[in-house]
Amino acid sequence: LPAAVIKSVDFHCGSNNAAHRTIEISSPDPSQNFGTRCEFGNPSPMYPSDAKAIWKYAIEKSADLQRNMVTLSVTPPPDAPVGRYSLSARTVDGDAPVGTLVVLFNPWCSDDWVYLPDERERQEYVMNEEGLIYYGTSVYPKPMTWVFGQFEEEMVDIVLKILDVNPKHAKDPSDDVSARCNPIYVGRVLSAMINANGDRGVLEGRWVGSYDDGVRPTHWTGSVSILQQWYRNNCRPVKYGQCWVFAGVMCTVMRFLGIPCRVVTNFQSAHDTNRSLTIDKYYDDHGERSSESKDSVWNFHVWVEGWMKRPDLQKGNAYDGWQVLDPTPQEKSEGTFCCGPAPVTAILQGEVNLKYDVPFVFAEVNADIVKWMVSASRKIHTDTSSVGQKISTKAVDNGMRDDITHSYKYREGKDCTCKGMRQLHNVRFRKGLLGSPSALAFYRKPFFKHQETKMLMGQDIRLKLKLNNKDHTSKAMSIRINAQTMLYDGRPGQNIQTESAAFYKVLQRDVNVFQLNTITKATSYNECVCVCQVLSEARLARPMTLGVKFTNPLNETLKNCCLTVMGYGLFKSEYVERVMTIPYRAGLRTVVADFDCSAFTDVKGTRSVHVSP
Repeated sequence: LPAAVIKSVDFHCGSNNAAHRTIEISSPDPSQNFGTRCEFGNPSPMYPSDAKAIWKYAIEKSADLQRNMVTLSVTPPPDAPVGRYSLSARTVDGDAPVGTLVVLFNPWCSDDWVYLPDERERQEYVMNEEGLIYYGTSVYPKPMTWVFGQFEEEMVDIVLKILDVNPKHAKDPSDDVSARCNPIYVGRVLSAMINANGDRGVLEGRWVGSYDDGVRPTHWTGSVSILQQWYRNNCRPVKYGQCWVFAGVMCTVMRFLGIPCRVVTNFQSAHDTNRSLTIDKYYDDHGERSSESKDSVWNFHVWVEGWMKRPDLQKGNAYDGWQVLDPTPQEKSEGTFCCGPAPVTAILQGEVNLKYDVPFVFAEVNADIVKWMVSASRKIHTDTSSVGQKISTKAVDNGMRDDITHSYKYREGKDCTCKGMRQLHNVRFRKGLLGSPSALAFYRKPFFKHQETKMLMGQDIRLKLKLNNKDHTSKAMSIRINAQTMLYDGRPGQNIQTESAAFYKVLQRDVNVFQLNTITKATSYNECVCVCQVLSEARLARPMTLGVKFTNPLNETLKNCCLTVMGYGLFKSEYVERVMTIPYRAGLRTVVADFDCSAFTDVKGTRSVHVSP
């Protein structure tokens, strides 16, 4: 038949997108040996013995041959590389292009390495476009609304561009594209590409200094504007991100590709730079902490977990399931700033010889804190239990916090025989932190405790120090109290209190945590909030009005005020001042408002809106 006989092609986009849960989503020479090309026909062709990813087809009963209409059912195999494919029909006159399609991982397919059997979890970890990221301290964990927006405009082109500009693709395009059938490989590539260290990645990180030439990390409320800016600016990194921003963006990309993904926060997270399993802190005689050590304990650190099988570990299905992937550039892994995938089960069991980066993540939740007095060069305290607290993620189906600490570590003091805990106790014994390597003994907590009033940004703080002598002998005490600001990544800031007075007031932008070094207990402010209100009916393609309220907690006039409101499916861009929009997608949507002024930055409020069709 001549090629002209192909007059039109109908991909049945409506029914197919609905069936494959892609309703919201409106390279090198391919090769059968790499699984990036497949030919099929009637009769079926002979495939090479080393052909990969063979597609299947069938002639549907709805075909009407008398009217010259043929309906084919075309199915990619579970091991097909993800990406964009071109479809062409071969006739006697040659090949005629008929369209393109995008293949993703399929967590609904039991043969796919990302198969997730629970439908509720699939809806949460693949389809949900909004979520919560936890931050603050282990004493006051707080939720931050994050809009992932994985089905927004341009996401197909953006995500595939991220894969195409990664250094492995530049080195060997055929190998790279062929390996995209493997979620382990794809997850590791994305972990490196979300940060811009050493490649054309999405986000540039900054933890100190000015953010004037970019955006403060605390200002971001979602992923899509970051990804769009990167894509539209010719893959130049967006300024700036910190751990929760890196994790939020990576979760968006993973969910778009069909890999179940959730954002996880580890409170009191250790950054062990030398794999010693200890974090050393140094103090002067007045309790002021220096920045001498490269190790640190972050108030919180955020990464993602991706759900996938791990046949590469050759342990059956023992390490299938959630895998830690961390796009924040902390340490290099095999020469690249990336981390994971590290099986959560391997971290729990202390299988630190398994790939990828299990020892580093194991230390993040298990390291010991050792405090030293600089002048006397002596150890003053060892804390074997504070690191790795309240490991949190958003619960399925609701906005509650799900504490998953038990999946990462055994309870302190529990008699367990896993390899990692034996290694940890041996390290403690060699460094004189324990009396016996076989005993699960832990240092007693210091006999300082404190109580505090509820704290509000801009208001006075009242602290009360309690002393409790756990020994049976009398002791003469010399007490010095020092309060010092600290950043969330554990680095000390300015000294704000050196006397024993219990009243002081702190007004400082970008600092909402301080540390009282006599008790080394981190606390956090109760943040000011703004409240979003829906003032009119929310219907698709019809105007709706929102209201935003903010209460000033200070007895002074606020200057340089700026209000930013955004919501995917509601606003095409971030709106400033007048809060009115026309929703362009139906369903449950989230509005996020951000208020800035001379005294406060990034005071946020959220509101869920159900947009009727």
